[in-house]
Amino acid sequence: MRTGIATVCLAGTLREKMQACAIAGFDGIEIFEQDLVTSSLSPEQIRSMAADLGLTLDLYQPFRDFDSVPEELLAANLRRAEAKFRLMSRLGMDTILVCSNVATASIDDDGLRAAQLSRLAELAGEHGVRIAYEALAWGKYVNDYEHAHRLVELVDHPYLGTCLDSFHILSRDWDTAPIERFNPEKIFFVQVADAPKLSMDVLSWSRHHRVFPGEGQFKLAKFMGHVVRAGYTGPVSLEVFNDVFRQSDVERTAVDAMRSLIWLEEQSARWLEANPSPAEAAAGAGRRRHPMELATLPRVAEPAGFNFAEVRAADTAALETLLGQLGFGFNGRHRTKNVQLWTMGHARVIINEEAPAAAETAIAAVGFDVDSPVIAAARAQQLKAPAVPRKSQADEEVFQGFAAPDSTEIFLCQGSPDGAPAWVSEFGPAGAETGPAAAPQAVIDHVNLAQPWQHFDEAVLFYTSALALEPQPYAEVASPSGLVRSQVMTTRDGGVRLVLNLAPLLQQEGGPEQAGTAPAGTPRRTYQEHIAFAVDDLVATARAARGRGLEFLQIPANYYEDLDARFDLDPAFLATLRELNLLYDRDADGEFLHFYTATVGSVFFEMVERRGSYDGYGAPNAPVRHAVQYDHLHQLKLTA
Repeated sequence: MRTGIATVCLAGTLREKMQACAIAGFDGIEIFEQDLVTSSLSPEQIRSMAADLGLTLDLYQPFRDFDSVPEELLAANLRRAEAKFRLMSRLGMDTILVCSNVATASIDDDGLRAAQLSRLAELAGEHGVRIAYEALAWGKYVNDYEHAHRLVELVDHPYLGTCLDSFHILSRDWDTAPIERFNPEKIFFVQVADAPKLSMDVLSWSRHHRVFPGEGQFKLAKFMGHVVRAGYTGPVSLEVFNDVFRQSDVERTAVDAMRSLIWLEEQSARWLEANPSPAEAAAGAGRRRHPMELATLPRVAEPAGFNFAEVRAADTAALETLLGQLGFGFNGRHRTKNVQLWTMGHARVIINEEAPAAAETAIAAVGFDVDSPVIAAARAQQLKAPAVPRKSQADEEVFQGFAAPDSTEIFLCQGSPDGAPAWVSEFGPAGAETGPAAAPQAVIDHVNLAQPWQHFDEAVLFYTSALALEPQPYAEVASPSGLVRSQVMTTRDGGVRLVLNLAPLLQQEGGPEQAGTAPAGTPRRTYQEHIAFAVDDLVATARAARGRGLEFLQIPANYYEDLDARFDLDPAFLATLRELNLLYDRDADGEFLHFYTATVGSVFFEMVERRGSYDGYGAPNAPVRHAVQYDHLHQLKLTA
């Protein structure tokens, strides 16, 4: 599959965009007119630079508001078009995107439109330029891709074809199956973009909220499956209008974009395999050949569970105390690295002591149990994930690792039948564990990671494509600092639950956490991450933790009054919740009990108990937790 991207997707100058596209591995680019108009490079220099970078110049765009106009306006449009055709000759480009008219269309007549498009195609042919006619979703008279294709067929000119844009088609919920009946020689170009499902006017949706494939909710693999089955062989190019992407690092965004096309190519191949046409089904099994060959990635199963979580700190004393109070046992230090191992049942926490002196305590790495770490790592690297090797001695387990978009290190570990990884033996002598004699059994229930605002969508695609996690519908939670967007990523069986949080940006003067950390007015994220551990008896765990000196976050009395009103709990049970500062939720499938610790640096811990088939995270309690933690941090600042 030939890959492309429109320069409008990226931040920076045209020169910077072209360089970033080449570094990311794209085959070609679309030149967005504004990028050329504002560039200091001449068309000849752009053409030469593209050749040097190994990029083809696939599409010049957009040419707007051509058809459905009176004759005097048509004459002006044709003069305007011929100027662009001469420009394209200097660029060495042969295809231009012509959008259906929005602003100046005044005559709703397909016969007239066909005649005008025919005159445009004839003029374009004189310059060796092909016209890719696109139905904008908000076009005044032509807003349906099948309508645009009928016009192309009516004109029947060798220099006129259609452009299929996934956003304009899927935002209107048009059926994509008819694409398979199109003459592939009349599909001149294909553009793809994903988007979240939003209730807003389609123009604003398109201009501000498109995302790369895999970061939204469109059925792009199905769309591409129909395109491939039609026989199309040209570029598959990204056209994404997104306010965040155009403020982000250009090279990083280009890599994210390339990852999305690699993922889409694989998903499209799988869709074709799972949805054979009647003719393909009759022909039987075997790989089905299409003119466009789709590459696939190494197939991997979703992770079976969490292997470990790692927290990095310059001063580890507070973490050690907190884990000990929760009931974790100390399993010793690593024989060659400055790290400690703390365990409670199958929940393993590594404390990394190698943080810089001024670094804030933070979650540094997460390990996942997978069937084949080497194959899973190879898949991640093909998806442009940077490798994160760790030094190891000859007799130590070698972890396959790569970096997530937020710089969290992800390690792929070989699970074991008894749940005890081989690497645990590298920490101290056997029997060195110290901790409560009767510590409860526990597992890592979920890990919550805060995401930088400009890379949230990238993170969703990353964990979807690299780890086969499935994104769930996102939620927004109120906090004293603003709305927190929460995106849950899970395996199908719930064995791995990863929560990505996009916290609000705060100004320095906006909250006590900001004081002294940045110049006045500098946006900065102050949001905590956490690791949650599941136990069988949370009440017993909480009592034992209190006995070891754990100071619980103080939950307001108002919360328990509201809890009683909502659930009509047994008075004795409600009293226990209040006594231990436990939070509670219930739905049709079960119950959920949990409590949170104070924050160390940017990290805190959560202990949970799931009863029945409860599969949530206590979402109604999240605003309470945010408010209590905010107050707690505020008090610490005042007493510091």
